[in-house]
Amino acid sequence: MKLLSLTSSKPPYAAVAPPLESFVQFSLFPSQCLKLGRSLTLNGNVTRTRYAPGPRITCCMNPETTTTNSTTTIATTSVGPPVVKKRRRYRKAYPGESKGITEEMRFVAMRLRNINGKYTYSKTTVNSDNGSLDSEDKSVKQEQEDVVEEERVEDRNSDKASWFPSMEGFVKYMVDSKLVFDTVERIIDNSDDVSYAYFRNNGLERSKSLAKDLDWFSQKDVAIPQPSAPGVSYAEYLEELAEKSAPLFLCHFYNIYFSHVAGGQVITRQVSDKLFEGRDLEFHRWDGDAQEMLKSVREKLNMLGEHWSRDVKNRCLKEATKSFRYLGQIVRLIIL
Repeated sequence: MKLLSLTSSKPPYAAVAPPLESFVQFSLFPSQCLKLGRSLTLNGNVTRTRYAPGPRITCCMNPETTTTNSTTTIATTSVGPPVVKKRRRYRKAYPGESKGITEEMRFVAMRLRNINGKYTYSKTTVNSDNGSLDSEDKSVKQEQEDVVEEERVEDRNSDKASWFPSMEGFVKYMVDSKLVFDTVERIIDNSDDVSYAYFRNNGLERSKSLAKDLDWFSQKDVAIPQPSAPGVSYAEYLEELAEKSAPLFLCHFYNIYFSHVAGGQVITRQVSDKLFEGRDLEFHRWDGDAQEMLKSVREKLNMLGEHWSRDVKNRCLKEATKSFRYLGQIVRLIIL
């Protein structure tokens, strides 16, 4: 019985450890956190050291700080002043630009319109982005003003009686006109530039018609002179321009036919009534409607002009002024 009692009695080292809470010593700083536990002794010898189980003590912290097992990074961005997007300024459209390059050239012609034998200049100018004339616009305007000044000088040096046409002057006009039309139509027919192919056999050709009229003059014992300076200089200029720039040459091409259909035939009819008793010259006779044929040429040129840069179009406007100046010099041969 005694042995049984000794066996059944609990040994000292099997004593239940006191609860964890009795070992917890609260501290405000981590350096004061200690391992919690106690040593159990048996017969004066250390037999086992038991540490308090459980989670990490979280009382050892600075109450002003907060720590967690996971680290969270918060990205902060400095917000500056609001960005103000600069307003885009669009270039002001040129007169007639929405309809095509031929309409723009028509406005150039309107600035040089002839009223009672005198040219007047419209003060309508072409504005750029900032509302002022750019370099190209200024050159176009200067070119037009030069033409106007030339006309005014010639008007002051001549009287109204000198405007009566002469046979010699009209024949010179026909000869120089034939040279210009011969040059234009030969370039269009023989050039390898694909742009010129659109305007071949357009129905407005005048070379053959002018040749017939000059033959008729020869039969009437009218002397046929050689081309004069205005026609020769313009023909040479067209030759050079065709080699340099197809768009610029085509602007001259269009203005030559446009000028003849719009006003040239009126002049030749009036001269014919005074000098040839109203004979209907071949120069102003077409196989079809001249206005419709000119419209077809206009549409094709506008189509090509859609692929030209604004710089090229500005140069075309400048060339349009030159074209009207050359043609005006040839027309004046009638009354010289």
